[in-house]
Amino acid sequence: MSGLPTPASSKQRRVFRRSNIPVSQTRALDILFARARVTNLGFLALAIFAILSFIYNLSYHFSYAQGQWGVRPESIFQTLPHYAKNLGLDHLIIVPGHSIWTGTDPSLKLDEDQWLLEPYQKGGGRIDAFVSHIARGAELAHQDEHSLLIFSGGQTRAGSTTTEAESYLRLATSSGLLPPSPSTHFRATTEDHALDSYQNLLFSIARFHEVTGKWPTHITVVGYEMKRRRFEELHREALRWPTSRFDYVGIDAEKDGKAAQAGEVKVSIAPWQMVLSRTHKISTAVIRHFSPNDVVGISSGDSIRTTPRRPNLRT
Repeated sequence: MSGLPTPASSKQRRVFRRSNIPVSQTRALDILFARARVTNLGFLALAIFAILSFIYNLSYHFSYAQGQWGVRPESIFQTLPHYAKNLGLDHLIIVPGHSIWTGTDPSLKLDEDQWLLEPYQKGGGRIDAFVSHIARGAELAHQDEHSLLIFSGGQTRAGSTTTEAESYLRLATSSGLLPPSPSTHFRATTEDHALDSYQNLLFSIARFHEVTGKWPTHITVVGYEMKRRRFEELHREALRWPTSRFDYVGIDAEKDGKAAQAGEVKVSIAPWQMVLSRTHKISTAVIRHFSPNDVVGISSGDSIRTTPRRPNLRT
C-alpha cells in the first residue's frame, strides 16, 4: 500500500547531521552547548575576587591622587638630575663671555679672525683680555676643589650657532687650561643664556643650583676691571648678595682707558644707579629721559616699577 502523497504546500525540512561536521568543531560545539556546572560556592568565590579587585584598584587610585604613592616633589626643580650634588661644591666662579671663539687651533687664539668681534672690540688687546679671563678663572678653580667654574654667555652673534660660554669652555679645554681629567671637567660647565652682565651673575647662580642642587655660599667673578663697580655695587646689590661673600677679579685690556671708563659710567652704571636709588620706583617724568633700550617700565598708577634691560650689552 502506497503512502499518502506529500502536500504541495508543505516544505521539507533540512536535516543537519553531526556526521557532516568536522570532529574538532563538534567538540567545540559540545562545550559551548553543554550545561554550566558552576556551583554556588564557585560563584561566591568569583564574586569575592571581583569585589576585592575593585576595592584594591580604587584604593590605589585615591592613594596616588593624595600623594601617598611614591614621593611627590615639592617643586619641579627637585626632579632635575644634580650630577655634582655630592661633591661638596659651594664656591661659584663666573667668567662672563664677551665674544665667541670660532677657531679649533688654540695656538691661534689671539688671532682676531678666530673670533666674532664687534667693530669696537677690534684692536686694543681685547682678545688678550678674553684669554686672560679664561686662564684666571681656570686657575682659581684649580686652587679650590670646592668650586664650580661657570663660563657664562649666550648666543650673542647672529652669524654663530654656538654661545660665548661654550666657546670659552672649548678654548680652555683645548688650550690645556682645564686638563682632560674627569674631576676637572666635572667642576667646569657653561651657562648659555645670559645676554648682559646682570644675567651673567643671575643666571650663573641658577645654573650652579641646577648642577649642585644647592645655592653657592661664595661667588667670584672674573672680568674687566672697569666693570668692577657694576658688579660689586649694582648687580650684587640688586640680588641682595652679601659683600663678605663676593669677590671680583678685574683684568682690563691694554688700551682700555678713560674713554672706556666714561662709557661704562654713562651707559651702564647710571641707569642702574637711578633704579636702585628709587627702590625700583621712578616717576613718569624721569622715565621719559630714558631710552626704551635702557629701561622697561610696568605702569602702576603715577609711578613705574622698572628693571634695567641689558644696557650696553657687550662693552
